[in-house]
Amino acid sequence: MFGIYLKRELGRRKKAALVIALGLALGIALVITVSSVSAGMTQAQDKVLKSLYGLGTDMTVTKAQSAPKAGSSQGPNFKFDAKSSSKSSQSSDRVMTQGGQALKSSLVEKVSAQKGVASAVGALSLNITKVDGSFTQGKAKSTSGSSSSSSSSSQNQGGPGGSSGSGGGQPQVQGGGANFNVNSYSVAGVDVSNQELGPLASMKITSGKTFTSSQTSAKVAVVSKSYAKSKKYKVGSTFKVSGTKYTVIGIATPSSSESSTDVYLPLKQAQTLADSKNKVTTIYVKATDSKQISAVKKEIQANISGTTVTTSSDLASTVSGSLSTASSLASSVGKWLSIAVLAAAFLVAALLTSSAVSRRVREFGTLKALGWPSRNVTRQVVGESMVNGLIGGGLGIALGLAAAYTVTAISPKLTAQLGSTGGGMGGGPGGGPGGGPGQQSASNTLQIALTAPVSLTTIALAVGLAVTGGLIAGAMGGWRASRMRPADALRSVS
Repeated sequence: MFGIYLKRELGRRKKAALVIALGLALGIALVITVSSVSAGMTQAQDKVLKSLYGLGTDMTVTKAQSAPKAGSSQGPNFKFDAKSSSKSSQSSDRVMTQGGQALKSSLVEKVSAQKGVASAVGALSLNITKVDGSFTQGKAKSTSGSSSSSSSSSQNQGGPGGSSGSGGGQPQVQGGGANFNVNSYSVAGVDVSNQELGPLASMKITSGKTFTSSQTSAKVAVVSKSYAKSKKYKVGSTFKVSGTKYTVIGIATPSSSESSTDVYLPLKQAQTLADSKNKVTTIYVKATDSKQISAVKKEIQANISGTTVTTSSDLASTVSGSLSTASSLASSVGKWLSIAVLAAAFLVAALLTSSAVSRRVREFGTLKALGWPSRNVTRQVVGESMVNGLIGGGLGIALGLAAAYTVTAISPKLTAQLGSTGGGMGGGPGGGPGGGPGQQSASNTLQIALTAPVSLTTIALAVGLAVTGGLIAGAMGGWRASRMRPADALRSVS
C-alpha cells in the first residue's frame, strides 16, 4: 500500500520532485568536484615532496652552514699549471659539499637509536664544477711590421709598452686567448646497503642495474635519465671526476616529478672525492608511525643538538606558485563554497517540500479522516523526500564524476616553486641532491599536471549527503503534515 501510494504521488508531482532533486544534485556535484580536485592537489604536492624526500622518507636531519669567516672566499677557485706549449688543453674539477655542514657518520647510528625512528641512512651531497678548455698564446708584432715573435719573448723587445729592439716600433700582442667549457652537475653519495631510504629511493632503474651491497667502494655510478641524455651516456659509458674513472651501471628515472640529482655514487666514493671521510650532509629518517612524526622530530632535536630536522609539512610550507595558490583556494574557498551551496540546496529542498505539503491540505486531511495516524502521513512525506534525495544524489554523482573526468582529461599544468626552508644549505646548480627537503639555495620550478581522482569515500559521502538532504526535507514537511487536522480538509472544500 505504502509503495503504491508513494509511486503514484511522485508520478503526479514530477516537476516538483525534479526541482528538489536537481537542487540537491548541484550541491552534491559541487562537493564531489571540490573533494576530487582537493585530492588531486594533495597528490600533486606529494609528487613535489617525493621528488626531494624520497619514497618512505618522513624527515631529514641536517646542520646549517656556518657563516664564512671574515676575509675568506667561498667562491670557486680553479688553478692551472703553466705550460710552455703554444696551445695546451687544461681541465680541472672543483668538488664541493652542499646541503649544510658535514656531519659525522656516527650520528646516523645515534639518530637510528632515537625513540620512534624505524631506520636512518646518511647521504653526501656534492656539486661538481668541471672546467676544461685551452689557452692559445698570442703573437707580439711591432707596429712597423718589421719583427714578429711569440709573446714569450716580448721582454726582449721591450715588452708591450716598451720599444722594439730592431725597429723602434711599439709591439702589440695579436691573437691568442682562451676557450673553456664549464659543466656543473650534482652528485649524491648513496649508502648502498640501504637504498630503500635516501636519494635513490624515489628513482626507478630503467636501464642497467642499481648498486649492490658489495659495491661500497666500487668506481661505479648511476645517472639520471635526463643527465644521461644530455651527455649521451648509456650503460657501460665511463667518465672521470678529478682523475678517477667511473663506469655507468644504471640509468634512473624519477618515480614522480623531476630529479634534482644528476649522478649517484657509492657513499665512500663520494666521501673520497670531497675529502670528507666518514662525513655525511643529510640523514634520511623513517619513523615507525607516520602519526608520530612531530614527536620524533622533537625527540631528535632534543637529543642531538645543533641539527635541523625538516619534515614534509615544513617543506610544504615552502612550496609556492600556482600549485600552492590553487591548493589554498580548493581547501578554503572551495570548501566553504561547497558547504554554502549544499546548505542552500538542503534549505530549498526543505522549503519546497513544506510548500508542497501546504498544497496537499485536502489530501492529508482526508487521509486522517479515513483513519490514517499522523505517523503514516509523516512516513509518506519522508518517503517521498527520501526518493527525491536519492534521485538528486544519483544525478549529483553523475555530474560530479563528469566534472572530475573533465578536469583529469584537460590536466591543467600547475607550477610549484620550491624555495629554501632556511636550513642553510650550500645549494648549487641543480638544487641540492639529497640535501633534504626544501634545502635548495635557489628556487626550483616544477610543472605538475592536475588530476581529480574520485575515491569510494567521496562517493559514500555523496550518498550520505543525498540521504541527509532527503531526511531534512522530509522531516520539515512531515512535521507540518502531522499537524494537520481532518477539519482543515473540510474548510478547503469550496
